[in-house]
Amino acid sequence: MNVIVGLPTDRVDALDEFVSADAIFEMSRHVEAAGLDGVFVTDHPAPDDRWLAGGGHHALEPTVALSFAAAATKAIRLVTNIYVMAYRPPLLAAKTLATLDVLSNGRLTVGVAAGYLRPEFQALGADFEERGARLDEAIDTVTAAWTGETFSGGGPGWNARCTTILPRPAQTPRPPIWCGGNSRAAMTRAVVRADGWLPFATPPGMSAAVRTAEIASVDDLRRRIGLLDELCEQHGRDERPTICFTPMSPWSDSAQFSEELAELSEIGVGWISVLVEASTRAEWLDAVSSLAAVVTPTQ
Repeated sequence: MNVIVGLPTDRVDALDEFVSADAIFEMSRHVEAAGLDGVFVTDHPAPDDRWLAGGGHHALEPTVALSFAAAATKAIRLVTNIYVMAYRPPLLAAKTLATLDVLSNGRLTVGVAAGYLRPEFQALGADFEERGARLDEAIDTVTAAWTGETFSGGGPGWNARCTTILPRPAQTPRPPIWCGGNSRAAMTRAVVRADGWLPFATPPGMSAAVRTAEIASVDDLRRRIGLLDELCEQHGRDERPTICFTPMSPWSDSAQFSEELAELSEIGVGWISVLVEASTRAEWLDAVSSLAAVVTPTQ
C-alpha cells in the first residue's frame, strides 16, 4: 500500500509552523525520510466566507507549494489532491503542471476534480454549470499539449492555433492523472481519460453538500469499485485505474486502521491519502513518524 500525506497548507492561522518555506521543506523531507510515498496539497484559490465559516479552509496555490516540496526531496511523489482545472485556462494549467514535473524530475501526479463550490467558480470567472465539460476539455487539452507537438484547439474563452508548449513533462507519455469524485460521471471520466480514480469518504449527509455519491463504508467503496469495473468493460479498458482513497478509520488507532488497510487492499485500493492533525510542526513530524510505523508493515 502506497501512502501520501497531506501537507497542512490550509493552516494559515499558523504560518510559521505550517505554511512557511522552511515548514514545507522540513515536513516534506520528513515524509520522505519516514519511508512514505508522497505528499499532497489541495486547491482553494478563492473560497467564500460562508464556506469558510462552515468548516472550509484556505490553501496555498498547489503547484507553488509542491515546487517547494520538490526542491526539498528526491524521490517522493508530489500530488495535487485535488486541482480544479476548470478554474484555469487549460493551456495555462498545461504549462504550470509541465513546469512542476520537469523541475521535480518527473514526480508529479495530477489529481483533478470538477469542483463543487459555486461561489468559488463565480469569484474566478469560471462556469459552474459546465464544470464537468470544462474538466473533460482540460484533460484532453493538457494531454495533447504535453506531447510537445504543435497544438490547435479551443473552447469557451480560449482559442489556440499552431501553439507549442515546451518543455513537455518529464514523464512519458504524461504525468499520471487521477480523477476525483464518487459519481458515475466522475468514474467514467477516470476510466476514459485518466490513469487513476480518487474516490473519497462521504459520511451520511455530506454527499449532498459536496455534490457526489455517498461512500460511508468499505462496503460502499467495494460496490463503487464494482461499478468502476463495469465501466472499464463498457469502455474497452483492460486495466482498472489506480485507486487512491482516504481511510475512514483514524490512523492513531493502529489496530482498526491496519484492519481497514487490509480490507482496502483486498478490494483493489493501491494508494491511501492521510491527513495528520497537529497543533505544532513538532507534533506533526512526530505524528508522521507514528503513521509510518503503522503503515510500513503493510507495504
